[in-house]
Formats: sequence, structure tokens, C-alpha cells
Amino acid sequence: MYHVRDEEAALDIVQDTMMKLAQHYGDKPVGELPMLFQRILSNNTLDWFRRRKTRNALFSNMNDFESAGDDGDFDLLETLESLVDSEGTESAQDATERAQIMHQIELQIQQLPGRQREAFLMRYWEEMDVAETAAAMGCSEGSVKTHCSRAVLALSKALSAKGIKL
Repeated sequence: MYHVRDEEAALDIVQDTMMKLAQHYGDKPVGELPMLFQRILSNNTLDWFRRRKTRNALFSNMNDFESAGDDGDFDLLETLESLVDSEGTESAQDATERAQIMHQIELQIQQLPGRQREAFLMRYWEEMDVAETAAAMGCSEGSVKTHCSRAVLALSKALSAKGIKL
């Protein structure tokens, strides 16, 4: 969900990953499955981004959306209103502040060195334990702990410097 920012797409990616794991690696030992799952998930996520980039390049014109409506009437304002209504009862100010903080956090996560970002996302976003993360990253558990510690410290400093306290 964090990577693709679309719940339905995230669910589809995970489902496809599970299907590929079952179809191609069902005969593997149980201990190897989490690492294989992470690799397949990573590949499927990259494939999703590639497909989305291609689709966005093809359908970037607003006229392409006009034919999408069942009755031929496409109203962008109605579409936006339905999206806003589905957000819940959160005030506009709260939603804006939350979105700005999340944006800053995401920017800071992107600024982390690759291994720190990978360890941080697996441990805290994907909620994998240290052993699973170490297996997926191909390193020791101590390295995972070091990468996570450094990532948390770097994020804490960067966010504090921007006045964000979590």
C-alpha cells in the first residue's frame, strides 16, 4: 500500500504475488518462502509501476475520460466531490496537515540510503521481523538492526528540523 498508494492495486499485487509463489515455488522448503515472496512482490510492484507509466502516457488527455461514462456524461466536479465525500468527516485543515506531514515523511524516506530505506520499509511498513528482513535483504540480522537504527535516527533528525514531532 505504501509503495503504490492505491489500496485496490496493492491488493491485486499481493494476490498476484501469492499466486505466482504457489504456482512456481510450491515445492520449495517453507523457510525459503518469505524471501521468495518478497522478491516476487518487489518484481510485481515494479511491473505495476511500468504498466501505470505506459497507461498514463497513453491516456493523459482529458478527452479520453469523457467516453468512460456509461451515459456519455462525464463531470469532473462530480467525480472529485465523490472522492472528497468518501474521505470521511475529517476537517479540511486536519486532512491538509496530515497530507503535508505524510508528504514530508515520504520525502525523507526517499532521501535515505537504499539499504536503510529497504530495511526501514520492510521492518516498519511491511511489519516483517528482523529474521525475515535479513533473509529478504540477504544480510545478517545485526545489519538489519543497524540499518533500521540509522534510518530511524536520520528520519527523526530530518523531521525534527522541519518542526514535525510524531
